Amino acid sequence: MSEREVSSFWDHLDVLRKVLLRCLMAWGIGAAAAFCFKTALFDLLFAPSRDDFISYRGLAWLCEKTGWQSLCPGSFKASFINTELAAQFMTHIKVALWAGLVVVSPYLLVQLYGFVAPALYEKEKRHAAPIIIWGTLLFLLGVLMNYFVIFPFAFRFLDNYQVYAEVHNQISLSSYISNLLMLSLLMGILFEIPIVNYLLAKAGLLQAETLKKYRRHAIVAIAIVAAVITPTGDAVTLTLVTLPIYLLYEASIIIVRHETSRRETRDVGLSRVP
Repeated sequence: MSEREVSSFWDHLDVLRKVLLRCLMAWGIGAAAAFCFKTALFDLLFAPSRDDFISYRGLAWLCEKTGWQSLCPGSFKASFINTELAAQFMTHIKVALWAGLVVVSPYLLVQLYGFVAPALYEKEKRHAAPIIIWGTLLFLLGVLMNYFVIFPFAFRFLDNYQVYAEVHNQISLSSYISNLLMLSLLMGILFEIPIVNYLLAKAGLLQAETLKKYRRHAIVAIAIVAAVITPTGDAVTLTLVTLPIYLLYEASIIIVRHETSRRETRDVGLSRVP
């Protein structure tokens, strides 16, 4: 390795160090701000555990308009406990860190993109920005889907479920928060299906015909996943979860077909160049 290459390596390493420091500082500021707004933050997180949550009120309105009494959520009251001395404080820190990360994530993405952008060709830069934007939006959409639909109804079902009449549920703080965060992360990742399929198609590893061929298998798999993450047993909740994921699969077919067609057109054009 030449002296010039060594110097360039250390220059890039120094730039990366500065980027990481800025990201950590931004994350720390976001987490500190979230930590200070404890009441508002935990009111938001525990809203699905109250029977006046917007999703339950929406379902009650639908029940009233349609007359389908099976849809009516009814009233309920969840009970929470804490059994560890430092659990509430540690949960506060954990949630503040996650909330701070979410709040400053656009800034973090901009910083990381700014670091890798000089190494990209102009063509790659044109594709990178839309992928980052759409990937972020789809992830947030998955998190919102979990917060308003999946977790509330799954929590309500499990909180009311009893194997024996004398066994009453008292949900631990750590269990509630961990399940909410875990499901939010899973749904956010699941909603990245179109982005993953687009990248596979761009690399020439996936064809629209393959997705269409296995559409029936995908529907069954989506229904199974939806049934696992929404153990409520009612058709409405199952449909609310299954339909968006299936629509993402159909969107993937369109995206992959468009990318495959564009790549084939480009290859034909290159083959004609003398």
